[in-house]
Amino acid sequence: MNMLKRFISYYRPHLLLFSADMAASLFISLIGMVYPVMTNRLLNDFIPNRAYRSIIIAGAAVLLLYFIRMLLRYFVQYQGHMIGTYMQAQMRRELFAHLQRLPFSFFDDNETGAIMSRMTNDLFEVSELAHHGPENLLTCSVMVALSFGYLCTINIWLTLIIFACVPFLIAVSVHLRKKMREAFNERRKSNAVINASLESSITGVRVTRAYTNADREQEKFEKGNQMYITACAESYSAMGRFHSSTSFITDVFNVIILIAGGIFLYNGSINFGDYSTFIVSVNLFISPVQTLIQFMEQWQNGATGFRRFVEIMDIPEEQDSPDAKDIGQVRGEVELRDVSFSYVKDGERDVLDHVSLRIPSGSKLALVGPSGGGKTTICHLIPDFYRLDEGCGSILIDGVDIRNITMDSLRRNIGIVQQDVFLFAGTIRENIAYGNPDATDEQVIEAAERANLHEFVTALPDGYDTQIGERGIKLSGGQKQRVSIARVFLKNPAILILDEATSALDNTTEALIQKSLDELCRGRTTLVVAHRLSTIRNSDSIAVVTGGRITESGTHDQLMEKAGVYRELYDLQFRMN
Repeated sequence: MNMLKRFISYYRPHLLLFSADMAASLFISLIGMVYPVMTNRLLNDFIPNRAYRSIIIAGAAVLLLYFIRMLLRYFVQYQGHMIGTYMQAQMRRELFAHLQRLPFSFFDDNETGAIMSRMTNDLFEVSELAHHGPENLLTCSVMVALSFGYLCTINIWLTLIIFACVPFLIAVSVHLRKKMREAFNERRKSNAVINASLESSITGVRVTRAYTNADREQEKFEKGNQMYITACAESYSAMGRFHSSTSFITDVFNVIILIAGGIFLYNGSINFGDYSTFIVSVNLFISPVQTLIQFMEQWQNGATGFRRFVEIMDIPEEQDSPDAKDIGQVRGEVELRDVSFSYVKDGERDVLDHVSLRIPSGSKLALVGPSGGGKTTICHLIPDFYRLDEGCGSILIDGVDIRNITMDSLRRNIGIVQQDVFLFAGTIRENIAYGNPDATDEQVIEAAERANLHEFVTALPDGYDTQIGERGIKLSGGQKQRVSIARVFLKNPAILILDEATSALDNTTEALIQKSLDELCRGRTTLVVAHRLSTIRNSDSIAVVTGGRITESGTHDQLMEKAGVYRELYDLQFRMN
């Protein structure tokens, strides 16, 4: 019932148009009753009495009503579908906004293609239900009631005999509906698997070609495709059983009319004119019943799609603490106090185990250590991308626990440059301006100059309006990194996080990027994660992270004198170079 209320709530903004659509549908049904009524008058009155003029007038009147019905049907088909489209757009708008506010853990557990399937395929089915559902229920209910009443006026006993078959039809429909619902739900899941596989394979097509693994990708796709075929087979089998069984019962209606009507006509309980009218009119009763039966399939599609939509909408969003406040412009002091964290709740091992760090305002702290030690996790926790559980320590900005800071104001003060740069499809200008959508062209150019990107951009035929392709595929790794640096310059945050920002670049490109990064770090509190220790020698402090713990800390010279893990890592890199 709660699900139905939520679905109905999407009609409220379009109540006037919806009412007009329902009124038009109702008139279409009422006009449909004219033909059998007129047929009865023709057979029992006009033709026997040779009322030629009445026959012509009746025909003209029916033609005029049919013309009106044509206009009403156009309105229902056009505006009725638009209601579904408006509702679909609203749901998609809400779902997109909701996705923007979901915690990072949701995206860790759900593939992009599967999410896209819910936003496109599922919501399309919901929009179809939004239009056809109320229309079918109203028109079919009215037609069944009116046709039943009219058939009773012709011959009540013959009508009751036919109506007696309806309970059997309902019983079969209810029995088979559950199987069909389960089958359609499985088909939706398999369709989401295919979309996820497609998204992954298409995005990684260059890697596939480089490793000549097209056959392997084909096998992975075919596995999902076969799953979809199996799910479709089950859903269509359930649908086939549903339709064949219900159609058989409606066919029985005609047999009953043929036999019972023939007996009634033979016994003189009904005349030939009424019997002929009954045969014509009974379709007014059977057709809406069949439509309601067929509507079950659409109901299953739409209800399943809406249920999957609601599943995501019911996932709790990121929430500021009740007493969280906008921190405004920060000085930039960062401190981790006894922080423990695991991505898996009640996991066997914490990714971070009682970590404490302090980065004074305007200073640079470097994190080094083996992969998987927890360095990137620290970078994710400072902007509150993952929330610490109570009793697992705290992270403070300018002495304020980030739990008491609104997420927007916290993240406005933090700039992040990562190894895997994500650029949006669009122009270079648009991607730089992402750091400050209100920035002027002059500010965008200034940011590009500070990132050592301006000279490269101006040499392009379209300059800052150059399209960079999906994920910036038309740019080199160094160029993409400089765009991301320019983006942070434009944002101008007090705190900067560099998460292995140059580790994927060659030495020459790294040297160029490092100049931009040094300029970016000036005057900001900076946390650097780096594997190339030569790039962080001049950091104010260096912390070695191993197994989720801080095992060493100090300046470069102090750590070299300790001859511990840092000294081993540094000597190893020196020998390799």
